[in-house]
Amino acid sequence: MDFVAATDAARRLGVTTRQVQYLVARGDLRAVARGLIDRASLDRHVATRQGSRRRAWSETTAWAAVAILSDRSAPWLGQTQHSRVKSTLRRLTAVELVSRTRGRAHVHRYQGHSRAAKRLRDELVGTSGAAAALGLTEAADRVDGYVATHELNKLVARNALIDDADGQYTLRATEMDLATVRALAENAPVLGALDLAESLDIRERKTGLDFLDDKLKQLNA
Repeated sequence: MDFVAATDAARRLGVTTRQVQYLVARGDLRAVARGLIDRASLDRHVATRQGSRRRAWSETTAWAAVAILSDRSAPWLGQTQHSRVKSTLRRLTAVELVSRTRGRAHVHRYQGHSRAAKRLRDELVGTSGAAAALGLTEAADRVDGYVATHELNKLVARNALIDDADGQYTLRATEMDLATVRALAENAPVLGALDLAESLDIRERKTGLDFLDDKLKQLNA
């Protein structure tokens, strides 16, 4: 496991070490020992924020943004709030969008037996189809998908998954109705592009950001 001192993590994030401790307590960063931060968790924290200091949208607002960009309705928002979100989207870049919508789910990463991959793909709302639609090849040994927050622990226990910031299984726990999440995942690659844009893989991140930039431009057309 690669790690970095908390003081170095604070310097990279432009915050105090006390704020790094707060991020650890909140689950945004992973501590491997006193004063040491798992480097992968730090890299992913940076990737989802892309240099932005703006607060993430609430979960319902983030999902509304995904719906709007996917040309679907967001009935959980009132008309005024819907218009406000759409207006804000017109002013965002893809990098800013990734940062503002990070609250749509709480991301957990695990390692586990290879046999768990098929079961997880059956139980999660996956966005791997977006990778294929955007010209990327899906990694056979990796799984990335959404799960209802109240089902997360049971899913982890059932598949004997082990917490690992650099694990091959990514579970995104959300309070949003999974039928809505599934419809968004299947309707357009926007949700999958957001997931790709958070990747530490340069090619995946660029592919996701390029697609999102195009969608934002279409909103302004």
